[in-house]
Amino acid sequence: MSSCRHFAHSAEGLDRDRWQGLADHLRAVAGLAAERAAVFGGGSLAELTGWLHDLGKYAPAFQAYIAGTRAKGPDHATAGAREIIGRSWSPADRWAAELAAFCIAGHHTGLPDRGSGGASLDARLTGELHALDPAWRQDVPPLDGSPSPRGFEAHESKDSRVRAFQLALLGRMVFSCLVDADYRDTEAFYAGLEGRTVDRTWPRLPEIVDALLARFDAHMAALAAGADDTPLDRLRAEILAHVRAKAALAPGVFTLTVPTGGGKTLASLGFALDHARRHGLRRIVYAIPFTSIVDQTADVFRRVLGDEIVLEHHSAIDAADDETGAASVQGKMRRAMEDWAAPVVVTTNVQLLESLFAAKPSRCRKIASLAGAVIVLDEAQAIPLHVLRPSVVALDELARNYGATIVLCTATRPALAAPRFEHGFRLTDERELAPEPDRLRRALRRTTLRRATEPLADHDLVAELAGVERGLVIVNSRRHALDLYRAAKTAGLDGLVHLTTRQTAADRRRILADVRATLAARRPCRVVATSLIEAGVDIDFPRVWRAEAGLDQILQAAGRCNREGRSPAEDGIVTVFAPAEAKPPREIAAFAAAMARTAAKHPDPTSLAAIDHYFREVYWQTGDGLDRMRIGGEASSETRAVLDCFKADRLGLDFAYRTVGDNFRLIESGMAPVIVAVAEEARTALDGLRGGWLGPARRRAGCRATSCRCRRPTAPG
Repeated sequence: MSSCRHFAHSAEGLDRDRWQGLADHLRAVAGLAAERAAVFGGGSLAELTGWLHDLGKYAPAFQAYIAGTRAKGPDHATAGAREIIGRSWSPADRWAAELAAFCIAGHHTGLPDRGSGGASLDARLTGELHALDPAWRQDVPPLDGSPSPRGFEAHESKDSRVRAFQLALLGRMVFSCLVDADYRDTEAFYAGLEGRTVDRTWPRLPEIVDALLARFDAHMAALAAGADDTPLDRLRAEILAHVRAKAALAPGVFTLTVPTGGGKTLASLGFALDHARRHGLRRIVYAIPFTSIVDQTADVFRRVLGDEIVLEHHSAIDAADDETGAASVQGKMRRAMEDWAAPVVVTTNVQLLESLFAAKPSRCRKIASLAGAVIVLDEAQAIPLHVLRPSVVALDELARNYGATIVLCTATRPALAAPRFEHGFRLTDERELAPEPDRLRRALRRTTLRRATEPLADHDLVAELAGVERGLVIVNSRRHALDLYRAAKTAGLDGLVHLTTRQTAADRRRILADVRATLAARRPCRVVATSLIEAGVDIDFPRVWRAEAGLDQILQAAGRCNREGRSPAEDGIVTVFAPAEAKPPREIAAFAAAMARTAAKHPDPTSLAAIDHYFREVYWQTGDGLDRMRIGGEASSETRAVLDCFKADRLGLDFAYRTVGDNFRLIESGMAPVIVAVAEEARTALDGLRGGWLGPARRRAGCRATSCRCRRPTAPG
């Protein structure tokens, strides 16, 4: 029989000698957390949180609960936080100790606000707690060393909010290490009782990067062998070679500015692999703004690198919050979605950025995996304006203190460099990966922009579309797209296609495959779509019409016209028009106005100078709206700046972790995924979900979902 008197986890129906000893659990979690945090110099701080996170389980009341002689278990997370806060720390270490207290107090329910409310850290620290068995002092080492991270670089900004945010992100990083270690050790304990193993083994990128580069080189060689050696093919090869040659530069923030069709996706992957090999980086995270094209990019990466290497994680249907412990988690893919342990992750901006501001353990587990990673943001200009400033600060901090490399991959480079953009990236010309972006723009010019002199009614637009056999019309709303499609159908146009996010991902993939086949056969093909077709969809029309919008959206639309350069640029006409019957949404109208002001000053709106002017115009126009978080959901009028939620001074750390985690959203849509089980595939996907939220079932369900507006349920009465 075990001589252990204190237990972390029990096992129903089994003798106590099979239960997990509390000291064993604390030791294991401390070791795992310290190991994970070592990559960013936070090992001592993470170890401290690991040793003390379950200190409250030394209370006799908790041991009675775990033995089944007490109905309800007392709070066991606050005792460790109080122990840390109550110690005498040097002024230099005091803030690290406070971060540890946040992490320990929130390791089950999520990072709290400092505040004074019922669930706040202050309220819990001053509340009544059960007395602990003094035996804990024999089990837990003194932990009297400095918990402060090594080599932490303070931001040069004079804005105290930015420096406070640095500490807040460090807290989230350590929290990520703690909860991941806690989940893993608990999972391993219960799996051992059941005689099973948990497959969390992903190959480490440094160990396989040479093999991945060999696959990448073979893939690119095969593409080159099958190409026609056109000027465009040669330019893509030049871009790839130049980008890869810069992989030796020190980790940090880079831009990759290449016009649409220049091969950015594969070039950025080549850079990421070379850069990771040169600097020993741990994984590649490729973030995409639109769920609709995540699967397309993930498929490309799987073909190049292999199915077993790439994790696809997006929020078409996101996993329900699960705070019951890792023992309930099923499937290697599901586990990898929680901690991003895979060597290559393809995800969305929503998953990446919202996780960086999250408070719940289930969403924070992956954050520490971003340390020492190459993070590629495809279409970097697409980060929503209302979260742009805090997102830039967070990404910059990953590069500054966590050994990450950030690649801003775009055809229309946003003006995010400091000092013009407040708290922006530290960027120099050397950090541009592409060879002479302005020269590339001229060399890759395949279209001519035209502005319609008068607003276009739908019937006039249909008449223009009828004048070409193959054309694409992009409008600003799903309603307008449907109205225009119906008008074209009534007019008897051949080859009509309607494409919006009302359709499921599976339907969109099928529709786009049909469109590509129709275009290749040079049959009539007239597509009416929303902006979802603009980003990353490799499709090529001889004529494009784009409803007025921002310059970046117009240039993205132009990337669907004469994409392969088979015709002279003068024949690839992109017509920008004001719809007579559909006013643009307010935000798009503001972008269109900024575009008009830019065009008045720059004869060539596609030049880098014009693009830079446009984004500076938009950012100036938006002002404080670059950091605007809605409090309380879509219907609320209360807003708050994210950076205002973090304060650090001689009195301590006043962080509103919970408030930010609950309210920081890239998309304020009030939309929810819905599956209508009409097709057999949709019914199969639903059956898979009912059987357990497994990775393959989740992906199938996501492909069969569309979105609709929903209301939060209200309590009866």
